[in-house]
Amino acid sequence: MTINRKPKVVVLGGGTGMPVLLRGLKDLPIDLSAIVTVADDGGSSGRLRNEMSIPAPGDIRNVIAALSDAEPMLLELFQHRFESGNGLSGHSMGNLLLAALTSMKGDFFTGIKEISRVLNVKGKIYPIANQNMYLHAEMEDGTLVSGESNIPKYPGRIKRVFLEPDPVKPLPEAVEAIKHADLIVIAPGSLYTSTLPNIIIPEISKALRETSGKVTYVCNVMTQHGETDGYSAGDHVKAIIDHVGEGCVHSIIVHNQPIEHDVRKIYAEEQAEPVIYDNERIRRMKLEVIEEDIIDHSKAMLRHDTKKIANLLYRML
Repeated sequence: MTINRKPKVVVLGGGTGMPVLLRGLKDLPIDLSAIVTVADDGGSSGRLRNEMSIPAPGDIRNVIAALSDAEPMLLELFQHRFESGNGLSGHSMGNLLLAALTSMKGDFFTGIKEISRVLNVKGKIYPIANQNMYLHAEMEDGTLVSGESNIPKYPGRIKRVFLEPDPVKPLPEAVEAIKHADLIVIAPGSLYTSTLPNIIIPEISKALRETSGKVTYVCNVMTQHGETDGYSAGDHVKAIIDHVGEGCVHSIIVHNQPIEHDVRKIYAEEQAEPVIYDNERIRRMKLEVIEEDIIDHSKAMLRHDTKKIANLLYRML
């Protein structure tokens, strides 16, 4: 790495885990890129993608908010969700703005770039694709379930997920970002509906296997009912390798402190439990295990600690 260039860090993902990582990373002296899933089909995102044939804007909106240095009032407006109003109910202002800019510019990615400029976004944001895409799951009993929001509701274990159209054309800039990154971070989140939709696109899978940068996966702390019931950390990694191929991940970051009883009780109501870290099994898969306390202990619900995880990732550079 030459002395005068900032290290390049790429974060892949969607859902609630990704913005947490990005908020901590955006203030570090790095060249930051976020590659975001657009397979969401629920809520405001789902309605807009169906009515306007655009990629789902919801996860992109949250990433824009996480990376923005705009005035708090402007960000509050951007994240505002309408609670009443015929047709507007349930829509968030940011989703509507992204839909409007896509319509004005004729292109989703150009719309993202425009709003990123307006909201003073630090780093680059790439939708994984510039087109509408649909997520499907094949369950272990052979059933096919269609739609990101329907997959966790099916009572059975997921065998694999796949996308339509096949193949999805990823954004060329996203592929290039992975190829030239020093560190690629697979963000925590819903394994089959937020994490994997990004990385199962063949060109993205290939870039992950062939990049000279380090690829690390920030493992979930709790299982998720309907997606990862009973999954250990090794099961999470195995699902990624089964979908993407050997050599796509070099290390895994795990939380190494016990989860408090009160927190376990809250999650038990959602049929979620702490992920067991079977580190020896992971090492046999030829992955480095990085253990640290990476949780924000000030919150009732478990969230990765923005600063702790950012500092840990920065040390990896």
